[in-house]
Amino acid sequence: MQDKPRNWRKSSRSQGQGVCVEVADLDDGGRAVRDSKDPAGPVLRFAAAGWAAFTAGVRGGEFDGPTA
Repeated sequence: MQDKPRNWRKSSRSQGQGVCVEVADLDDGGRAVRDSKDPAGPVLRFAAAGWAAFTAGVRGGEFDGPTA
């Protein structure tokens, strides 16, 4: 049985524009992600190590688009 996501939250930078994802903690230390416009829709689940690698990449600029 999979952990149930708890404490759904979205970025404080979302500014209510309706184009957000929400993230929730899982009991095993992983994270769940869903579309804030479709809370009953599909949920992506990430293991703790995968989420840590992803957030480190974001912070390190790994996913930044090309610069002009």
